[in-house]
Amino acid sequence: MNMTVNLGGVIMKNPVTTASGTFGFGLEYQAYVNLRRLGAITVKGTTLKPRLGNPPPRIVETPSGMLNAIGLQNPGVERVAEEIMPRLAGLGVPVIVNIAGDTVEDYARVAHRLDGVPGVAGLEVNISCPNVKKGGIQFGSDPRTAAEVTRAVKSAVGLPVIVKLSPNVSDMAAMADAVAGAGADALSMINTLLGMSIDVGRRKPALGNVTGGLSGPAVRPVAVRAVWQVYRAVALPILGMGGIMTARDALEFILAGATAVAVGTGNFVNPRATLDVLEGIEQYMVEHGFTDINELVGLAQRYTGDN
Repeated sequence: MNMTVNLGGVIMKNPVTTASGTFGFGLEYQAYVNLRRLGAITVKGTTLKPRLGNPPPRIVETPSGMLNAIGLQNPGVERVAEEIMPRLAGLGVPVIVNIAGDTVEDYARVAHRLDGVPGVAGLEVNISCPNVKKGGIQFGSDPRTAAEVTRAVKSAVGLPVIVKLSPNVSDMAAMADAVAGAGADALSMINTLLGMSIDVGRRKPALGNVTGGLSGPAVRPVAVRAVWQVYRAVALPILGMGGIMTARDALEFILAGATAVAVGTGNFVNPRATLDVLEGIEQYMVEHGFTDINELVGLAQRYTGDN
């Protein structure tokens, strides 16, 4: 049974990875997960300089999901390259590093520092970040600025560049088309939906940052719809995510058009969720007579409404 997929140049021995920000740098899960079984490890957001993140509370549980406002807490790209990547490289699993910045130049500098670092197989570009030079507007809310970041990162590295799309826009297909035109090798979708929760007892916002990103099963139908539409609009491989808790959840994304899938919030509920998803996909393939995972990618797109 062939489980190997090609995510825009990142060769994964199976289609399951982790969603950035939900799995730390991977090493934190070693006691629960055989990391070598994963198709790739996608690590938490990395910036040019260390960040302390947002004030607590940073996570709030919601019906069928959670809100988070971590604020990109991380040790900075230098420590990731010098201290964390050597430990991950020894696992022999492709590592996708999620990168973020306040300016286009920040993205390019972080990307350049990671280029050639052993173990780094690709970059996931988080464009759901505020552009400080444009008054805080998100890079991912405008096709032109999203394309500008993509071009800057592509020019700074020889690594595959996977652009992570935000669902908080009116037309995700247009965003996908813009970053594809700027040279993106693959797409990652979806990032979290903007949300908010109020603590009624304390009569104040539940998160220290007031608003945060909604993830978990509640967002899955939105994410599957987004993958379905973007798969039809842009000829780039897609890393699908958003509320994947089980193999059947993951298969929805693959059948809609995702080449690979990322497990995120599920890791908080079940630290072994990634492997459960992988084993469930393998079992599904055996039961239904599939011998190559790529046969399933976009298979539901053949549906015409009359069969």
